[in-house]
Parts: sequence; structure tokens; C-alpha cells
Amino acid sequence: MNGSHDAPRTAAATPRLRDHLVRLYGEAIADAWTPRLAERLAATERRFPGPPTPPAERLGPDASVLITYADQVRTAGEPPLRTLKRLLDGPLAGTTTAVHLLPFFPSTSDDGFSVADYDAVDPAVGTWDDVAALARDRPLMFDAVINHASASHPWFQGFLAGDPAFAGWFVTADPSTDLSATVRPRTTPLLTPFDAADGVRHVWTTFSADQVDLDYRRPEVLAAVLDVLLGYVERGARLLRLDAVTYLWKAPGTSCANLPETHEVLKLVRTALEAATPGVVMVTETNVPHAQNVGYFGDGHDEAQMVYNFALPPLALHAFARGDARVLRDWASELRAPSAEATFFNFLASHDGIGVRPVEGILPRAEVDALAARVLERGGRVSRKADVGGGESPYELNVSLFDALADPGSSEADGVRRILAAHALMLALPGVPGVYVHSLLGSRNDAVALAATGRARSINRGRFVWDELAAELADPHGRRRQVLDGVRHLLRTRAAHAAFHPAAPQRWPEAPMSVAAVVRSTPTHDVLCLHHVGGPAQAVDGARLLGRPWPAGARDLLHGGSVSDSRVSLAAHEVRWIEVPST
Repeated sequence: MNGSHDAPRTAAATPRLRDHLVRLYGEAIADAWTPRLAERLAATERRFPGPPTPPAERLGPDASVLITYADQVRTAGEPPLRTLKRLLDGPLAGTTTAVHLLPFFPSTSDDGFSVADYDAVDPAVGTWDDVAALARDRPLMFDAVINHASASHPWFQGFLAGDPAFAGWFVTADPSTDLSATVRPRTTPLLTPFDAADGVRHVWTTFSADQVDLDYRRPEVLAAVLDVLLGYVERGARLLRLDAVTYLWKAPGTSCANLPETHEVLKLVRTALEAATPGVVMVTETNVPHAQNVGYFGDGHDEAQMVYNFALPPLALHAFARGDARVLRDWASELRAPSAEATFFNFLASHDGIGVRPVEGILPRAEVDALAARVLERGGRVSRKADVGGGESPYELNVSLFDALADPGSSEADGVRRILAAHALMLALPGVPGVYVHSLLGSRNDAVALAATGRARSINRGRFVWDELAAELADPHGRRRQVLDGVRHLLRTRAAHAAFHPAAPQRWPEAPMSVAAVVRSTPTHDVLCLHHVGGPAQAVDGARLLGRPWPAGARDLLHGGSVSDSRVSLAAHEVRWIEVPST
């Protein structure tokens, strides 16, 4: 390998890189491709010399992520990325430490997730210079949409034209093939016909007819995607969100989800990133049942450093809808990252709504149906998936978090208390919190956007006008400002205490069903986190929850002041975080 003398991380990783390739493609292909991939890694490593940041040190108690679109806020005559920077440097300053920019590349559909050019910034939102300006002040998470590309992508157009450089780059199948075992999150046809130079080709389209699936059975595809990922790192990405990687590897006759080859591809990507870059965090977005989802940690050292905690949003909503935190408690009490290098990416809602497939085996179908009915009653929508063997079932709840939690007819002040209590609960869990911009700003269902597109997800994907948003955030008594101030206070309180480190121990003592109680610990202090999820006011005995006498010196982290009495009363949707000395 040329240049190996000044790329020591790559040189050390090359044998592992070959091992991954052998398991995917066999000895001959591994021998041919290992030096090519290693040289690409070395080129990036030379741009990032020096020892890497140990994975366990990349994510501390202050780490948090804002999830937002690049064109989330707009004003006339200014590229949206620059307007977003004004928002981040102004009204949202000091709220989160990092920003997840949802896909900002040229795209033909799905609000950016049908990428037509992996290497460009959509000129409608700005330039790479605008992305670099954002990256100077905060770590950025880029989306790596690598299961599929737009049907307009040059790779696919070359494939259709018969260009030998792209032969076999996309998954095809004969329509007569039995694909009934395939697991997928949509009800649209799995195969889409396209006119190609050699006749009609039926292309695998997991998500939509405009999103054509890449074929990782070809090493050329893996090499091209790895080049894209390294390019993102070179452009400033410090976290990489690997979108929809559940479905990367296709093997007709199987579920085509969570296959061993998919995990091997991700292990190769982890090896490559560790070799090429000093501190990038790999995040997997795998909206599947919880037991499968945690498999993307690998052994805690060889796959994702962060895994989306997909079961949390529906379980948190269930707790607040029922006024009963017991199912959430039983599930959360078992949450364990497999090593100090790995942790969960916790969130309550996202641009994709609230997925319910992750709670298969945790919530009975009747409870999932009740959540779906709740969302419909509040003006939301329910997206459905095709079930193996026929039929359909709920896949995703499309609704703003504010409206999902609120009760129809209740006051807006009550809605604010609910959404803040839900965020407090999420922030008390081990992991790194991600806060979607519409949740942070207390957005309601966007009926106008829904009507304009006819797509269910649009209800929680609206864009802001700068002057209108700035005026709303300037009103200290308005809904948006109250939610922003409340979440920011929670984030800052959390960031200031070592008990909230992603790796700090947790336990969930048995509490009244309307109280989600979690204890986070350091060697010198416990933090007793109490969250009222619904129903009448409730008193709890802090000493009983801690399992020891209530010592002197306890203090209220959120509201200030000492807490001398172990008996704590919680009003509806009240939150208390109480620091208690260990001795």
C-alpha cells in the first residue's frame, strides 16, 4: 500500500479490513480489493494525523443533538443554511452541543432521502462553505443514505443505460420470484419496472419507486459508498447516521433484514472509520423490534457506537397516554450498552414520526392500536406496513409530539407541562439525547403542509419563516418559547452533572404507576429523577426509592434549594431531579 508509512492506523487495520472482505466476498475478491480500500483510507488518514480519540471519550454528559432540516427556517434572499446558522447562534444558542443536518444533498423526493448526488449540497439550501461555517462551531451529524439512491442518480442512470461501470450496482429480481418472506416498512410494490438498454429491469425498491436499492453483493458498490462516507468526514461530519441499514443486504427467500452480511458490512465501515479518522461516531438508524435493534452494537466494539433507541418514543407516549409508567420501567430497567464505547441515541420524535414496530414483543397489539387511535383523534395520521404472509399493520404514527401528548380540550399550558415532562424522562435515561426541532419548539400538527403534499409525514416536517419564528420566540409567554426554555433548562442541568454521563449506572425502583422513577449514580451522589406521567397528584417516599435513609444535603437540581424531607409530592406532569449524597 503506497504511503502506509505515514498512515499507521490504516496499516494496522488492513488485516481486519481483509477479514471483513473475505467473509463478504471470499478470498480472491478480498485480495483484489483490500489494497484499493486501504489506499483510500490512508488518503483520509493523512488528513487527520495523530492518535484517535478513544471511543469511550467521544460522548460525555454534555453531549446532545438537535435534529433539523438544512432548510428548516427560511427568509427571502438568504440561503437556508445561513438562516439556520442565525437560528443556532441566536435563539437556540447553547441548547445542544451538536446538530444533525437531515439530508441536504440534491434529492428528488422524500424530503431529501432520495439522494441524486451524494457529493453535492442542494443549491436551494446553500453550499459546502455554508456547511463548513456550521461545522466550525459545533459537531455535525450527516445523513448517509446508503441503502438506496434516487432513480435519477447518475449511478442508476448508468446502470439503466448499460454502462459496464455500473453493471450489477442495483438489486433486481424476476417478478415471478417468491419474495413473500421479505420484511419491509411499506405497502408499495417491492419491485419497480424500469426501461433499460437490455429491456425492462425489475428493480428492488424497499421504500418507494424513486428509491432504488444498491446491491452490496458487488464490492464496487461497497467501495463507492465507503468513498462517500470518507468524503463526508473530510467535509466536516463528526457523526455519521447510517440510514435504513437494516435492509442493506438482499438475499431472496430470506427476510432481507438484519442479515449477517449487513452486520459484516457495518463492521467493515467501523474498521474503516476508526482507521481513517480520529473521532467519528457511527450511528445506526434501524427501525426494527428492540431485540434486533440492539444487535447493531455488535459486541460493543465492532459496530455502531450509537444506536437509535427506537422503542423509547412509543413507550414514552404509552406511559403518558395511560398515566402508567410500568411497561416503560420494565423495559428501561434492562437497557444496557454492551461497552463503554457504545451508547443509545435517545429521542422522543423525529422527522419520521413515532415508529411502533420497535415495540413488537413489548406492547400488545391492542395497545399499539390504541396509540394509533389516539393519534388519529388528535388530527394525526398512521402509516402502515405490509406484513409477511399478507395483511397490514401500523408502522409509524405521524403527529407532532406536542399533539401526541396533549389531551383534546386541555389548556396549552397543560400541553407544555406534558412535553417538558416527556423530555425530562428521556434526558434521565442513559445515552445521548436527540431533540427534534419541532419538539424543541413546541410545534403543533401542520395541517397546511399535510394538505399540500398529501404525505402523512409532512404533518411534522413543516418549515419556519424567520420573521414569524423570531417573533414567536421573542414572546416569553408563548408556547414555543416556554417549551424551548424548559427543554434548554433540562439539557443544561443534565450536562452539568456527571450522573447523566451516558455510561453512568441507572436503576428503576418500583414506584407508583403514575411515576417514572430512575436513579442515576456517581461514586459520590445519586440523582433521583421523578417524572409524573398522568392522573392525580402523587406523593412518593424518596428514601424508599433509594433503599436507604434520606441524608442531609439533598438538593433540587431543577428548581434549586434543599430537599430535607424524603416525602416528595408531585403535581400532574411535574418533574423533580433530586441530588442525594451517597453517604
